[in-house]
Amino acid sequence: MSQLRIAVLNAAHQDQNTTRNFRRELDASLSEFNATEGEVPHGFEYDGAVVTGSRSSVYWDEAWIQATKEWVGDAIERDIPFLGVCWGHQLLADVLGGTVEDMGVYEVGYSEIEHFGESRLFDGIDESFTAFTSHSDEVSQLPPGAEPLATNQYSNHGFRKDRVFGVQFHPEYDPKTARELVHRKELSDERRDSVLEEITQDNYQQACEAKLVFENFLEFVREVNTADVAAESDVQSPSVGSSD
Repeated sequence: MSQLRIAVLNAAHQDQNTTRNFRRELDASLSEFNATEGEVPHGFEYDGAVVTGSRSSVYWDEAWIQATKEWVGDAIERDIPFLGVCWGHQLLADVLGGTVEDMGVYEVGYSEIEHFGESRLFDGIDESFTAFTSHSDEVSQLPPGAEPLATNQYSNHGFRKDRVFGVQFHPEYDPKTARELVHRKELSDERRDSVLEEITQDNYQQACEAKLVFENFLEFVREVNTADVAAESDVQSPSVGSSD
C-alpha cells in the first residue's frame, strides 16, 4: 500500500525539536506547513492531518491562528481524519465547539494519565500510563458529541469526535526536547530542578508506550480511507439488471 499523505500543521514557532519529533514518529509522506507564518495547505488532498503543540493559546486574537482554524474546520467538514497534540488538541476542540481556558496552574513533566473505554487511539497502551506534559491551558468543555478518552488530576487529556482525535500530553517528546522546554520556562529554581531530575532515560522509556497513539492514528486513517474508497466504488459501479 502506498504511503499515507499527512498534512502536518506545525504551530511550534519554528522549534526544530518539533519538526524532528513528528518526522520521527509519523511513518507517512508528510507535507509540513509553518502555521505560525500563516502557512496552511492550499487544498484538501490528504489522507489525514496532524496539528502540533505551540507556545501560543488558541484563544489569542492572531491572524495565523484564525487562518489555521478556518482550514482545519473546512478539512473536518470534508471528513479528513485529524490528530491534535497539546495545542493541537485544544485547537481541534475549539473548532468543534468546545471551550479552551487557562486552568490556573502549569502541568509540566512526566505525568500519570488514565484512558478509559474502547478507544482506537489507545490500543496497546496500559489504562494507566506515563507521558510528558507541558500546558497551562485546558479543554475545559468538550465539543458537543465528543467522547472523553483520557484524563488526570489536571485536565482532560484526550477526546474523540467522529474522525477527530486530540491528546493533551506530548507522546512525541524525547529527553532533549523536554530538557530544553523546561530550561526556557519561567519556573522557580526548585521546580525547574525537580522537573529536570525527572527527565531520565528510565522515565523516557516508560513514556514511549504513549507513542503508540501515532501508529494507532495512522492505522485508523488507513482503515477509513479504505472504507471511503470502497464506498465510492460501490456508488460509481453501475447496477446490473436481469430479466427472465
